[in-house]
Amino acid sequence: MPEIRRVAILDDYQHTAHRYAAWDSLPEGAHLTYFSEHLGGPEEVIAALQPFDVVVAMRERTPFPAEVLGRLPNLSLLVTTGPANAAIDTAAAARHGIVVSGTRAAGLTSTAELTWGLLHALTRSLPTEDRNLRDGAWQQTVGRDLHGARLGVVGLGGVGSRVAQVGVAFGMDVVAWSTHLDPGHATALGVTPVSKRELLSTSDVVTLHVRLSPRTVGLIGTGELALMRPDALLINTSRAPVVDEEALLAALHAGALGGAALDVHSTEPLPPDSPWRSAPRTILTPHLGYVTADAYEIFYRDALGDILAYASGEPARVLTPRADHAPPPPLTNKQRDPS
Repeated sequence: MPEIRRVAILDDYQHTAHRYAAWDSLPEGAHLTYFSEHLGGPEEVIAALQPFDVVVAMRERTPFPAEVLGRLPNLSLLVTTGPANAAIDTAAAARHGIVVSGTRAAGLTSTAELTWGLLHALTRSLPTEDRNLRDGAWQQTVGRDLHGARLGVVGLGGVGSRVAQVGVAFGMDVVAWSTHLDPGHATALGVTPVSKRELLSTSDVVTLHVRLSPRTVGLIGTGELALMRPDALLINTSRAPVVDEEALLAALHAGALGGAALDVHSTEPLPPDSPWRSAPRTILTPHLGYVTADAYEIFYRDALGDILAYASGEPARVLTPRADHAPPPPLTNKQRDPS
C-alpha cells in the first residue's frame, strides 16, 4: 500500500482548513502542513513542496504545469478541490506517475448568491454609501431599479441558471446567450434566448457564468465592450481570463461603461500595485464565489477521503487520464487562472 508521510494543504488563506475535515484520521505517521500564504511562482512552489508526497490544492489558486510536476520527485498524489482543475496538467502528472484526484462540485449556489450581492452593490452604490455614512455624509448617490431592467446572462449552466431565476423573481427582463445554449432550458426558466450581440448591446447588467477554456478566454474584449451601453454594468464571478482586463480597464477609465464588479482576477492574490485598486466605478472582491462553510466542508472532507482511498490502494475520483485517452491540451500560462 502507498505510504502517506507528508501532506500539504495549500492556500489556506483563512486558516480554517483544519475545521472542515477529520484530518486526525490520516494514516498513522502522516505529517500535515497548512500553507496559509500563497506560495507564488513555479520556483517557490517547487522549493516549498519538494518534501511532500501528497498535496491538496484549493481550486486553481496554485497552478501545477508540467515544469512544476516534473520537479516534485516525491509527489505521488495531487488532490484538487472540485471535479476538474484547468491549472493542473493531468497528462504530465500521469507521465510522472502522479495520481490526480478531485472532489464533488461545490459553490454553485454560493457563487450565484455572491453575484446578486455584487449586483446590488453596484446598482445601489452600497460600498460608497457605507464609506460616506461613516465619514458623516448622507445619501450621496441615486440608485437604479432592477424591476423592468434587462439582465443579460452569459452562460446558462448551474450558476447562470440560478442567477437568471432570481432575476425573473425580481421582475427583470432576463435574456441569455452562450455558444451551446439550450433554448428549451432557457424558456423553461422564463429567460429569452438572444444573440451575443443583442445581449451585450441591450442589457442593463451583463453577468458572466461560463467555464474557463481556450474557447472562452477573451470572450469579452474590446469589440464586445464597445457594444455595451455606456451605463451598462458588467459582473464577472466566472474566471478572470474570460474578460480582456486591459480592454475593461480602458473602457472604465474612458467612461464607456457604467461600472464593473469583479470577484476574479488575473493574478491572485491581487498585487499591491494592481491598476484595479484605483480603477473607477468598480467593486472588487477576493474570489469569494465558492468561499463558504458548506463548500469547504464538501471540498476538504472529499479531499481527505481521496487521501484515505489512495492510501488503501484504491484511488477515488481520479482525474489523471489513462494512457489510451488523449487529454485536451492544457491552458497556456496566459489563459490559466491561478485563483
